[in-house]
Amino acid sequence: MTQSSLSTRDNPDVTVARDWVSTLAKYREPNQPRSWFELGATIVPFIALWALAWMSLSVSYWLAFAVSVLNAAFLLRLFAIQHDCGHGAFFTNRTVSDWVGRGLGVLTLTPYDVWRRTHSSHHNSSGNLDKRGMGDIHTLTVAEYRALTPMNRLLYRLYRHPITLFGFGPGYLFLFQNRLPLGLTHIPKFWVSAMVTNLAILAALGAVYYFGGLMPVLLIFLPSTLIAAAAGVWLFYVQHQFEETQWDPDQDWQLHEAALHGSSHYILPSVLQWFTANIGIHHVHHLYSRIPFYRLTEVLRDHDELANSNQMTIRESLANARLHLWDENHRRLLSFAEARALYG
Repeated sequence: MTQSSLSTRDNPDVTVARDWVSTLAKYREPNQPRSWFELGATIVPFIALWALAWMSLSVSYWLAFAVSVLNAAFLLRLFAIQHDCGHGAFFTNRTVSDWVGRGLGVLTLTPYDVWRRTHSSHHNSSGNLDKRGMGDIHTLTVAEYRALTPMNRLLYRLYRHPITLFGFGPGYLFLFQNRLPLGLTHIPKFWVSAMVTNLAILAALGAVYYFGGLMPVLLIFLPSTLIAAAAGVWLFYVQHQFEETQWDPDQDWQLHEAALHGSSHYILPSVLQWFTANIGIHHVHHLYSRIPFYRLTEVLRDHDELANSNQMTIRESLANARLHLWDENHRRLLSFAEARALYG
């Protein structure tokens, strides 16, 4: 990260993290017409591009594939809207939020109620070394890694490799892992969420196959799904996996400190910011998750301190993909090579 984006925890003049909560509360109310507009401006093009790609199959398989690649961006944005529904941030009526989220979950292959529960765990424990394991990317400390057997070190390195995290991993997560309420299998309502979503997905794909055969599944459904999944996992990764992030043991962990200092502010071009629904303003989102995504820019406009905090460029985010271990002594993420150089 650049010097201007250094963590605010090192500056004694900035607002204490927990004090932001009352300041940000005034941004929490969604604008109902705006929310419906944002939903329509995303799902209508998504359906239209699906139809265009289907019609393109009779002209060129490559053309259909290209349209489906473009549609991945709208699918990613639908997931971001589902994300806001899960936080109760998109509509004032929680029931409406939940049912819109469940419907979108069929398109994003994500059982809404299961995801909402695991994502809540992520928000409630992000940066807590003693509460890792649900809704986050598995991250070991240097000491934990050094204590592993050679085989387990290899497995961890394979897991953290970019080809796994952003290649095979997203497809496995959305196509297979999401079919079961892993981590919540002891609670019946999450089985209902997963199984009903699975049945709806199966019915939709069955209809696609019945009317169009295998090609719409292979050249429209799969490309848009896999690309959107990879982009989503990448965004989730860079939001918390950067050199100056913050991790603490439970006795030292503070919710708002971890939210502000352990989440990045990902600077994206305006087009990408629209398709990602401002999720790059992640430090503000973690400080107050009830703020609708379209109001996050208002926060930055009104508060320069947050606008200039934890900034990360695209170039810097690419470099962060090589960081894999949390160094509790130096309080930063290290690459395997850096850890070896420091600790042998």
